[in-house]
Amino acid sequence: MNSVGTCKDMKRRYDQCFNRWFAEKFLKGDGSGDPCTNLFKRYQRCVQAIKEKEIPIEGLEFMGHGKEKPENSS
Repeated sequence: MNSVGTCKDMKRRYDQCFNRWFAEKFLKGDGSGDPCTNLFKRYQRCVQAIKEKEIPIEGLEFMGHGKEKPENSS
């Protein structure tokens, strides 16, 4: 898996964790901490590593789930 894909997977795991915590705890009055903080920090480090390596990320948005690649792109 490439670096960008690894970060996407980390973000997906964090989003799932956060959404579960938000719905099951926070909205019911239990704001005693976010159990997903470590997942978020790992995701941030991944994104920072990509930025530091200057991996081009422009144009990647079209490669999201269920989206087709534009015709004029190669």
